Amino acid sequence: MRKYTPKDNVQGKAYYTDRYHVVPSVPTFDVATDEVFSKHLAAIEAVVEVKSAKIMLGQMIVEINHEDNFKAIETLKNECDYAILSEMSAVDYLAKDGNFEVFYQLHNLKDVKRMRLVMRIEQGLAVESVVPLYKSANFAEREMFDMFGIVSNNHPFMKRILMPDDWEGYPLLKTYPLHGDEFASWYEVDKIFGKDAREAIGPEIRDQAQIDRYDTKRFSRVGYEVPFGADISEGETETPIEYSKTLLVDYTKKSGKQLDKRK
Repeated sequence: MRKYTPKDNVQGKAYYTDRYHVVPSVPTFDVATDEVFSKHLAAIEAVVEVKSAKIMLGQMIVEINHEDNFKAIETLKNECDYAILSEMSAVDYLAKDGNFEVFYQLHNLKDVKRMRLVMRIEQGLAVESVVPLYKSANFAEREMFDMFGIVSNNHPFMKRILMPDDWEGYPLLKTYPLHGDEFASWYEVDKIFGKDAREAIGPEIRDQAQIDRYDTKRFSRVGYEVPFGADISEGETETPIEYSKTLLVDYTKKSGKQLDKRK
């Protein structure tokens, strides 16, 4: 019999119990536990202010002020042999902390080490371009500007890279609508036909999951087949569905030899 559990004041108790899985947090380690990372951290601290430093998942994460990004990365490349900038971008924490987090992912092939340089920056402020140090930062900084609106000063060609030059808004902001805003719904109409054609054409349907039952060009209509592009606004005729009556395999028929006695 199941053990009886008192149910007094159930609503007053916490909903959470140990029966639900709790994802363990990633353990962090002090930089002093790694000799190579300790030397690299000392080199950074000699030129800029380090706000925090730790080791997670085998890589060092160092947080600095956004004004010092070029000095820190220059030191890491020239003195610590971080020859590759594999990734850089930003994360939108405006609603939570009121700023962005810009990060640089660096690789050291000599010591086989990875590190992440992070910094917080308020909306409207700019960072210094690191294109003179890493050519791979050229498109990454343009994408960061295109998606988040973060400008990199002294960039050789700071303009949008994915969206049109006259696009309004930054699509990777968490406040940006998933299927675009009002400007996005009218962009193609205004660009091709002009704003005077808005009433005749209507806004662009940007929700790809939306299905129009009167669409006879993109969707199959099982049981209601009509010619391509036919007008069915007045209704459509049901078409009987025919199934194949061919029996390929008769699984009810016994075949083969059945052993009387297993050896």
